[in-house]
Amino acid sequence: MTESIQPDERIVETAMTLADIARATTREYFRRPLDVDRKADRTPVTVADRETERRMRECVSERHPDHGIIGEEFGVRKGESDWTWIVDPIDGTKNFVSGKPLFGSLVAVIHESTPVLGVIEIPCQEERWIGMRGRPTTYNGKPCRVSDVESLDEAVMLATTPDMFDDADWAVFQGISRSARARAFGTDCYGYGLLASGFSDAVMEADLEPYDYMALVPIVEGAGGIITDWNGEPLGTGSSGHVLACATPALHAEIVSLIRSGRPASP
Repeated sequence: MTESIQPDERIVETAMTLADIARATTREYFRRPLDVDRKADRTPVTVADRETERRMRECVSERHPDHGIIGEEFGVRKGESDWTWIVDPIDGTKNFVSGKPLFGSLVAVIHESTPVLGVIEIPCQEERWIGMRGRPTTYNGKPCRVSDVESLDEAVMLATTPDMFDDADWAVFQGISRSARARAFGTDCYGYGLLASGFSDAVMEADLEPYDYMALVPIVEGAGGIITDWNGEPLGTGSSGHVLACATPALHAEIVSLIRSGRPASP
């Protein structure tokens, strides 16, 4: 049963190596002159994104040739086993190209459809969160824990940017986040690490891809939090891209209820 599957030590070692590769490679290029291209969805991409993912994929292919790989820049390579790696070489390319050090790199290991290991690597800060199914999440090698905040009016809520919401979703986010104790933007995956360490209490986002969120699931859950889509359903590779992470069940239930009441009914 997938629920009980644990990655073996070789997989864990590879995940740490991928995070090391991401740290070293992104820092080679950070705050240096780079050409910034635009992908079809108008998001920026640089040689740093591509080179980091290339090196990460080479490592997986060498160590686990039968595993699948999904990456933001080079797409899907199907594997012959039940294991798949999902990598985002630079989560927060806009931060990266603007010289802000809060960008991160993400590594997820999926068994069948269940994320069993996740890494948030923040290269310039030398910060790393590791989540593994059935084990406590760690921050730089030490266990970390979400806050005990149970109500929205006491919560600090994070999101990467208002631009990630369409008009309808922005109206819902606005109504909810304005009721929080505080809200902040510009965090990308860093916000989920801050949640896992108890410094923020909720992250509410939209328009995400599996490489943006699958690594976050074991990290948030292993720190005692809850992470789902906006309907309260578990996240998977086919999810809508609407992500809600909360420190406590009570806070999560309150926000899900507000989302449901704030969204128009389906036709």
